[in-house]
Amino acid sequence: MSRPLSVLRTIFSRRDFMVLVLCDLIVGLSYSFVLPFTSLFGTREVGMSPIIFGVFMTVTSLSGMAISTRLARWSDTRFPRKTILLVGGSSAALMYLGFAWVRNAWWLTVIGSTIGGLSSIVFPQLFAYARALLDVSDVEPAQVPLYMNVFRLCFAISWTVGPALAAWAMQLYGFRGTYQIAAGLFVVFVLVVAFAVPAIPVSEKTRAEAQKLPLRAAFKLPGLAMSFTAFSIFFACSTMAMMNLTLLILNTLHGRGDQVGFAYSIAPVFEIPLMFYLGVAATRMPANRLIRAAFLLAMVYYAGLACIRAPWQVYPLQFLSAAIVAVTSGVAITYFQDFLPSQPGSATNLYSNASRIGSTVGFLLFGALSGALGHRAVYVVCAVFSACAAVLMRAPPLAKVESARKPV
Repeated sequence: MSRPLSVLRTIFSRRDFMVLVLCDLIVGLSYSFVLPFTSLFGTREVGMSPIIFGVFMTVTSLSGMAISTRLARWSDTRFPRKTILLVGGSSAALMYLGFAWVRNAWWLTVIGSTIGGLSSIVFPQLFAYARALLDVSDVEPAQVPLYMNVFRLCFAISWTVGPALAAWAMQLYGFRGTYQIAAGLFVVFVLVVAFAVPAIPVSEKTRAEAQKLPLRAAFKLPGLAMSFTAFSIFFACSTMAMMNLTLLILNTLHGRGDQVGFAYSIAPVFEIPLMFYLGVAATRMPANRLIRAAFLLAMVYYAGLACIRAPWQVYPLQFLSAAIVAVTSGVAITYFQDFLPSQPGSATNLYSNASRIGSTVGFLLFGALSGALGHRAVYVVCAVFSACAAVLMRAPPLAKVESARKPV
């Protein structure tokens, strides 16, 4: 416990770290109000069929991937990350306001693929900024995975209460009120960034490294393409599982809305201690081993969800979900950043793009599988895909990556 406590003391003693923690909490809370209920919003509130909903999510995800890739590149070569965060946060507030009032599927797609595309840069830029902040601090490089896990933990803390609060707000104010609250949280985020986050200019070293190693060339680094593919498969499973859980509880298990909120709130409670523990573990063993173990654990988790017969049986399985998320959303960010240490914006966005590609596949498969085979079959497919991701996760040690990065 001494190392996590030392990290916490360091974070609480530095203003720039505390501002970053506050930003993580605000963004996490806003996302937790919206993401667990997206499928419910599209299918029940707007009236989309599962297939149309899958197309809607696919279009918005592809747009977000294209726009965020360009913005991430600019964050490493042109503009301070503060500027990118302000653009992304303002766009998120506008997007959620649009979702609060618009109920036409076509216009929602336009809003999600334009304004929403700009907003998709917020999450990767937050953690790119965190890595850049750690790199210029007196934190030892070996401790960076632990610090990154703590920052990611702050994002997860918001999910311990967010979905339950969102379910309560939805009962009182409907989707319109819930999306307005999410928009208001992003307004607060923009104000915090504007007045409390320092504008760190892009260094000449970062700009030169980015020019020397464009993203297309980066995929030739040993293990990067394989890892990217494995994470894309995993995130396809994660997306299908999240979209499916709400409908499984309500439609198949005949549960209630408060049980959905409770199910989503359990895992983040366990994520908090697990992120501490796994952050320490990542400083002592190769990250790819932890990631492969998480993928295998995901196979067990999805198989369990496919077999449950009552809403309460979801709850104990959420401990497994917490362990999976603690690795794939904490350790994994640092893992991708280590491939491109001088380009934290592009490196973190690679991780996010794997998520978006996986989400795109997941949205399409979710619509097709849930409509044709039912909600249990979705989890059977997720279990099989997770096993495939574990097999693909054969990235080389970082030393080999470093040697490949050096010019011959």
